[in-house]
Amino acid sequence: ADESSGYESESAGGERAGAAAAGGTRGRQRRARTAFTSEQVCRLEKTFQRHKYLGATERRKLAAALQLSEIQIKTWFQNRRMKLKRQI
Repeated sequence: ADESSGYESESAGGERAGAAAAGGTRGRQRRARTAFTSEQVCRLEKTFQRHKYLGATERRKLAAALQLSEIQIKTWFQNRRMKLKRQI
């Protein structure tokens, strides 16, 4: 049950998730939002300034260095590119 994926426990806010599941999400619960540390965000931002897109190798290395999953890195970069697009 315990995974070291970087996500907070799904039991946090379990009542909300249970209510959402009963409300038509067909039993599938969303994961809790990842709380990135300031060091992780700083490293992600520095990397983003150099490369707006990461290849698989760079993503894998960054994920290992920051102790995050590759999916978390990929999602963070997607969200950061959208933030940049909104700012422009």
